[in-house]
Amino acid sequence: MKKKLVPIDTTSLADRVEKELIDYLLENKFKVGDSLPTELELTEMLGVSRTVIREALLRLRMMGLIESRKKKGMVVTHPDFLNVFERTIFPTLMEKEKLKDIFELRMSLEIGMADLIFLRVKKEDIEALEKIVETEPTDTSSYLFDIKQEISFHGKLYEITGNDTLKRFQHILLPVFKYVHESGILNKSIISKKGVSHRDLVEIIKNGNPDAFRVAMRAHLDSHFQRIF
Repeated sequence: MKKKLVPIDTTSLADRVEKELIDYLLENKFKVGDSLPTELELTEMLGVSRTVIREALLRLRMMGLIESRKKKGMVVTHPDFLNVFERTIFPTLMEKEKLKDIFELRMSLEIGMADLIFLRVKKEDIEALEKIVETEPTDTSSYLFDIKQEISFHGKLYEITGNDTLKRFQHILLPVFKYVHESGILNKSIISKKGVSHRDLVEIIKNGNPDAFRVAMRAHLDSHFQRIF
């Protein structure tokens, strides 16, 4: 029989060692605080150089899976899944469609976090929101909100949720929001600027309910939706 050609494994040795180490941690049910074998032991176990082992371990450290501790060497730690985002979010280097995806993600989050806001909002939070919107015009039908006020107001909403991951995620993505808003990527015309203002949203938080807030937030973000679709 003639020999058949098969795809060649083009992954680097460090890639394969990285995957092997992750599988090793999972299959052996390592827990936070458990020590990994030493570099020398891993070298002997996997049959590769210490240079390759060090590169693979460095990748795991950057992923937040392991950390170095005195007298214990490398140990398993709580994975920090947002750490990768923090290190790799550079709006000017991202594709247009990916930037639009992230912008859409932001809008979905803000529409969807109504229940958390109503569950955890305090009197002082409402006072802070009212302070933010006090310079906003009463008639906003011909007014596009200032980007600084947008960041301040919506940032406060994320804070009110009391969800640390949401707050951190919003902070990580702020440069993307700002870049997309100012770069002209969303270049479709806005047919109508009439919608729900920040003042209206504060009033709903004071006297409304999560369902009313979700509907109002969708209307508030309508100018952005018009620029996307």
